[in-house]
Amino acid sequence: MKVSELSRRTGVQVPLIKYYLREGMLPPGRATAANQADYGEDHVRRLRLIRTLIGTRGLSAGATKEVLDAITAGQEDLHQVLGIVLGVRPAKGTDLEPTPDAAPEASDSAPEGLAEARSLIGAMGWDVSPGNPATRTVAEVLAALDHLGAGIDWRSLLPYARLADDMAELDLRQLDGEGDPLAQAERAVLVTVLLEPALLALRRLAQEDKSSRLFGGARAAGTDEA
Repeated sequence: MKVSELSRRTGVQVPLIKYYLREGMLPPGRATAANQADYGEDHVRRLRLIRTLIGTRGLSAGATKEVLDAITAGQEDLHQVLGIVLGVRPAKGTDLEPTPDAAPEASDSAPEGLAEARSLIGAMGWDVSPGNPATRTVAEVLAALDHLGAGIDWRSLLPYARLADDMAELDLRQLDGEGDPLAQAERAVLVTVLLEPALLALRRLAQEDKSSRLFGGARAAGTDEA
């Protein structure tokens, strides 16, 4: 297909496609003339992935190129592809990056609750990267709960962690079977990023249902008695 058809198929304007080509984010098409080229389904898939990484995940063009380069280099390693999409690669100089001289907890910028978060991870037996940003999120939430005197510690999160473990099994089953690195990355984005709002919405729906069953009937009964 010509670049105009590629634009129509993907919803990406031609000048932006040419920018992605110049920056090496999109591989060149098959040259048919001095200033013309044909593009295939791989270009359609890659453009859709670029749009998702930039538009949905909010990555910059430079970060997106880094992700795409790493995905291409990762070849058939699905675990590496998934980690790249999730951003599970320790950034240089962060407190969660393992160093030979100091433990992450010793860093001045280590978040409160990091030890608690790691206790939870250890109790679940999870094998996770020290640079996984979700560890910091859990640590910060646990620290905030402690400051509020909520009486919720890492042990209180274990039932939620077990549910998350079951959901992760479902996620990964949907990724298995894809052989092409770009197809794997595209699927990983769909399952791990785009589904998250729907999962949160499902939780909200379930919470309303359970609240109605647990509390709504009692209030209604009290009103009737009055």
